[in-house]
Amino acid sequence: MDIATLLGVVVGFALVTGAIFMGGSVGDFINIPGAMIVFGGSGAAIFVTFPLEEVAFAIGSVVRVFASRRTKPAEVVNTMVRIAEISRREGLVALENIKSESPLLKKACQLIADNADPDIIHDTLKIEILSMKRRQNIAIAVFNRLGAVAPAFGMIGTLIGLVQMLAHLDDPSSIGPAMAVALLTTFYGALLANLLFLPMAGKLKARTLQEEIQLNVIFEGAKCILENNNPRLVYEKLSSFIPPEDRKDVRR
Repeated sequence: MDIATLLGVVVGFALVTGAIFMGGSVGDFINIPGAMIVFGGSGAAIFVTFPLEEVAFAIGSVVRVFASRRTKPAEVVNTMVRIAEISRREGLVALENIKSESPLLKKACQLIADNADPDIIHDTLKIEILSMKRRQNIAIAVFNRLGAVAPAFGMIGTLIGLVQMLAHLDDPSSIGPAMAVALLTTFYGALLANLLFLPMAGKLKARTLQEEIQLNVIFEGAKCILENNNPRLVYEKLSSFIPPEDRKDVRR
């Protein structure tokens, strides 16, 4: 589980809620019409902008961000060095039996076992990398769009509240509820955009860059194994992907 993401969301909402408690009642910040405008309007705008399957994929990406553990490049390098050791000890064909949760790593091992041409490995894995980035960019676009439309619908709610307030100035009892809608919809929109939607887009972008590095490590490792099949040389080449302070975690 990605503790940083969960911690950031929980602490952020906890601090906002704590500040509300310290200044008054939480009930003062609950407004059903305002929530309907922001949540309903933002959701409707997203479904108008993106196909249903892309929205579903974006939601699934959030689940994966919370549920999956970040894989360090050093771990991927270690895996490729172990694969090089197996291929040198047992032959390239032995890589057909490599078990991995990564479909790309399994595909790379199969290509190595088939003694594929390095250009074929390059083209195949490059397509995989581009496809991964295209899928992740869809999720990023969804949350960036949510980050833009939530404050906009908050402003729409503010305008609605102001219109209701001005239309009933002769009834003092209606001014309070109308003003609550006017202010709270802006609050809801700004809170969701800056504490949830935009940070989630940033997290997905960071995860995409991490995955791209991992896939490039697999690609370069597969090519190096096929060309040389020396675990030491595989390590020397792939260690360039790892920050110097993390290289101690790599097997040599």
